[in-house]
Amino acid sequence: MKRRHGRVRRLLAHEGRWLASLVWWVARRRFGVAAGERALPYAAAQSALVYGLTFVCVVETAGVHAMLADVPVARVVMLVVDVYTVLMLLGFQAAAVTRPHVLGTDHLLLRDGARREIRIPLDRIASVRYDLRFSHDGKADKDGEGSGKGKGSGKGMDSGDGKGGGGSGVWSLAVGGQTSVTVELTAPVVAVRLSGRRDEVRTVRFHADDARGAMAAVRAARVAADERTPAADGLTADAA
Repeated sequence: MKRRHGRVRRLLAHEGRWLASLVWWVARRRFGVAAGERALPYAAAQSALVYGLTFVCVVETAGVHAMLADVPVARVVMLVVDVYTVLMLLGFQAAAVTRPHVLGTDHLLLRDGARREIRIPLDRIASVRYDLRFSHDGKADKDGEGSGKGKGSGKGMDSGDGKGGGGSGVWSLAVGGQTSVTVELTAPVVAVRLSGRRDEVRTVRFHADDARGAMAAVRAARVAADERTPAADGLTADAA
C-alpha cells in the first residue's frame, strides 16, 4: 500500500512539474540553471513531432466539438479531455525546453523533461564521447547494447525506451528517438525512475542539440575539476 501511495505521489508531482513548465516556458525562463552553470539544450530534436501532434489534436478537437453539438454533456467531456491532451503535449515540450541538461563546476545534471534526471559528479566520469544512436523496436542485448555496431563506431542502435536496459547499468535519455553522447563512469551513481525504481548506472546516453559542443564542454569541465582537486588538497594540508 505504501509503495502504491508513493507511486501516486510521484505521478502527481510529475503532473505538477510539466504544468509548472508551461509557466516557465511562457516566461522564457529555465529551471535549475544557476549562475555560472551551462545549460545544454536538447528539445529541438522533438519539437517538430510535438508541434505536429498538437496541431492534429487541435483540429480533432474542433471537429469533435462540431459533431457533438446536439450532445452537450458529451461535448463538454470531450472538450475537457481534448484540451488536457493539448496541454499535456505542450507541457512535454515545455519541460524539455525549460529543464535542459546542466553542466556545473562539479557535476553534470542530465534530464528527461519533467520525468527523470540523473546527477553525475564530474570526478566519476571516465570518458565522454560523441555516439549517435537511434532507437528501434527490438529489445536491448543483455549488456545494454542494441543490435547495431559496437560502442566506438559513433553510430549504432539503442533500445531507446528510456529505461536504459534496467539492470544492465545503462540509462538512455533519448530525445526524438536518438541519443548522441555517451558518458562512461568510473563508479556507479543511483538513478530513480518515475515509477520509483532505483537503478545503479554506469553508462548514460543522452542527446543534446549541439552534441559535439556538449561533449567538449563536459570534457573541459572534467579536466578543470581534476586540476582543482590537488589545489584543494594542498590547502587542506597547509591548514592542518
